[in-house]
Amino acid sequence: MGRKTSNKVRMYHRYLGFFLAGIMAVYAISGITLIYRDTDVFKKKTNIEKSLEPNLTADQVGQQLKIRKFKATSESPTTITFKNGTYEKSTGEANYTKIETPYILNKLQNFHKAETGDPLYFLNIFFGVSLLFFVVSAFWMFLPSTPIFKKGMLFAAAGLVLALVLLFV
Repeated sequence: MGRKTSNKVRMYHRYLGFFLAGIMAVYAISGITLIYRDTDVFKKKTNIEKSLEPNLTADQVGQQLKIRKFKATSESPTTITFKNGTYEKSTGEANYTKIETPYILNKLQNFHKAETGDPLYFLNIFFGVSLLFFVVSAFWMFLPSTPIFKKGMLFAAAGLVLALVLLFV
């Protein structure tokens, strides 16, 4: 592999890196916040009071409040209790707390969750292919005969071993 090819690959690596800097920051931030998706970290709580029809069943309350996976935790003759709220049967008053990710953070996190039907689908493929190019092109940054390349190969091997250990342990 000649110096001309090496310089060309380095140039593509450099400019693609600059081009993708913004989206890499978005993926980094959203990826970190997605680690905490099963907790209330980064989420905001909103207290909601709604008037529903009196004397609804637990299933009807869930449908009226549009709460996915609604499940009553307890039911008495006057009250239905569910996660984060209650429904008074006699008055039809429902009081509950809605816990959700703020709008901007939710939009950022959708980058990671895009499926084939989403408009972000092609962006995710482009980004994944670009990251794969970064991996491969990194090996053209230095000539193989230089000490820094040899040291880089040791770091690459160590990184691969660490990834495999984390993946299979």
